[in-house]
Amino acid sequence: MGVLASIFFGFVPMFLFAAFVYWLDRYEKEPKLLLGGVFLWGAVVASAGAFLINTTFGVGVYFLTGSETAADLTTSALIAPVIEESLKGLAVLLVFWFVRRELDSVLDGIIYAAVTALGFAATENAYYIYTYGYAEEGWAGLIGMVFVRVVLVGWQHPFYTAFTGIGLSIARLNRGWFVKIAAPLLGLGAAMFTHAMHNTLASLLGGAAVFLGFFLDWSGWLAMFVFIIILINREKRWLVEYLREEVQLGILSPQQYTTATSATKRALAQFSALTRGRPGPTARFYQLCAELAHKKRQLSTLGDETGNAKEVNQLREEIGRLAPAVFHQ
Repeated sequence: MGVLASIFFGFVPMFLFAAFVYWLDRYEKEPKLLLGGVFLWGAVVASAGAFLINTTFGVGVYFLTGSETAADLTTSALIAPVIEESLKGLAVLLVFWFVRRELDSVLDGIIYAAVTALGFAATENAYYIYTYGYAEEGWAGLIGMVFVRVVLVGWQHPFYTAFTGIGLSIARLNRGWFVKIAAPLLGLGAAMFTHAMHNTLASLLGGAAVFLGFFLDWSGWLAMFVFIIILINREKRWLVEYLREEVQLGILSPQQYTTATSATKRALAQFSALTRGRPGPTARFYQLCAELAHKKRQLSTLGDETGNAKEVNQLREEIGRLAPAVFHQ
């Protein structure tokens, strides 16, 4: 029973966190199948790889030093941040390499990174909740560890790995080779540094670090959340700018333009469509509007790249076909 409870409390809160991250992507939603894939990467590939490599290095340090304290400190403060952030970041790198057309903004990079990290956190949480909670102190220990892993440090892994997503998305959206090389390295470095700082404080200060770590963690998460809000507002401005021409071309009506550029009105339009039994075309229409704005921006800043002009025309054609059946507010 304790194993099942640990898995439940390890995974369910992280699913809810991932749903919140998905909700934050207000205009141009990422494919659910792809998000599910990176979540599984974090939960299975990254977590299993990190466990094996961290354990191997930890045992090696112990044999070299004969000190369990040195092995624990080295693993948590130096080895784990490098290994875990590299393995989590690899999922975002695969998106960058193979489906870069879905990486349209810095916000997208954060979304993929955060969902990957939440998958990793789900498996790690289940392990911690059982091993250091239920196995040591029964149900009281389980509840206490759930509080620590979900409430106190629940957003730590998405926060760290978000820097890798930021770096890769900046590289994706820039032409210069210096930026393409430097941005991902700086992003990964920031992920490793923040991860290492948290683990070092926890290892050196122990219980005394709880409140300091809580303050530092939540301050960082709050700063990242504010940054995400700024990115969401920037995407809204892109929609306002790049979809204005579509009204002039007759592809969008003024009402559809107003709805497409407002997250609230778009949600209301989709709810109206749902109540009338036709949610699909409306949801697809406003998703395509956001994609069109991004592709037009990429065409203007990056050139034709890998067929941006063709994608713009294809998006306009599909939007035109869907427009007559679409609800707006």
